[in-house]
Amino acid sequence: MKWKRLTVKTVTSAEDLIIADLYEIGLEGAMIEDHVPLTALEKEQMFVDILPEGPEDDGIAYLSFFVEEAEEEDVKKTGASGFTGAGLSKTEDNSYTPVSNGQAVDIDALVEEVKEHLEDLRRFTDIGEGTVTVSETEDKDWMNNWKSFFHRFTVDDLMVCPSWESPEDHDGKVLYMDPGSAFGTGMHETTQLCIRQIKKYVAPGMRILDVGTGSGILGIVGLMYGAGHVTGTDLDANARLAVSQNLEMNHLNPDAFDLLIGNVITEKSVQDAVGYEAYEIVVANILAEVLCSLTQVITAQLKPGGYYITSGILTEKEELVTKAVLDAGMELVEVTRQGEWVSVTGRKKQ
Repeated sequence: MKWKRLTVKTVTSAEDLIIADLYEIGLEGAMIEDHVPLTALEKEQMFVDILPEGPEDDGIAYLSFFVEEAEEEDVKKTGASGFTGAGLSKTEDNSYTPVSNGQAVDIDALVEEVKEHLEDLRRFTDIGEGTVTVSETEDKDWMNNWKSFFHRFTVDDLMVCPSWESPEDHDGKVLYMDPGSAFGTGMHETTQLCIRQIKKYVAPGMRILDVGTGSGILGIVGLMYGAGHVTGTDLDANARLAVSQNLEMNHLNPDAFDLLIGNVITEKSVQDAVGYEAYEIVVANILAEVLCSLTQVITAQLKPGGYYITSGILTEKEELVTKAVLDAGMELVEVTRQGEWVSVTGRKKQ
């Protein structure tokens, strides 16, 4: 499937106004690109390996809207005769016709209408440059481009290998992992630090809680090295498909991995569903600030003597997390490092 992408260059203060105004002519689902810093709440809700430092906010924003391009034959089958949002007619000068909600769109006329709306807004508010550019993209651009950046690699005796590559003559264990565009691949230092700690402390039959599981890589590593059961939590429902596919690729019993969508830090219902004093290992590869909040509550899920493995911690924030571990009444077992990243492992007292 092909798409026309209309991108408006504006200023951050006008984002919501422009999106609402263009919604009235049928443009929905804007993609926003800007350098506005995340709020403290947004950071707390991000269960990710790392939060990279971005450029300073320059006040500039790019708003992209996507209009599907269908083959003319498909448009004819739908009986499309016009674009209801903008009152535009169907084009017939090539094999693809832009459509919206099944209705044909004259893309040039649509661009002109967008420009008219922007000029109307400019009369009473600052919209910055207010220019419109048009480009074309395809589903495969979004779904597959990330594959060129993900290749097999090893963590000690473990090889992590995408499905489109071969492990060849690797003598150790092989973890097949297709993370998709939204979840961690395991290539990052923080994930590798957690993998090493899981391998070190897991024992046959142990139960593992993986907070912010994403692609399921850490929980799956635990199963491969002897864990009896994994419970994962994540804020993103897309984790369900990622975990399911990766379990299947590695020929692991799907019943050995339960996934809960929700925030174990703030939602009592998720904490109850996860269970109390149920896990020999809790692993969390997320941001240092989020780890501090997690550490305050997660001891309730750990069995006495259970290990708490964390990463996603920049070197300069190591003390922040070690203090949180000690303040929660845990023993500090060890701190390991790779590059500029740190893993802190604690243990709940017996």
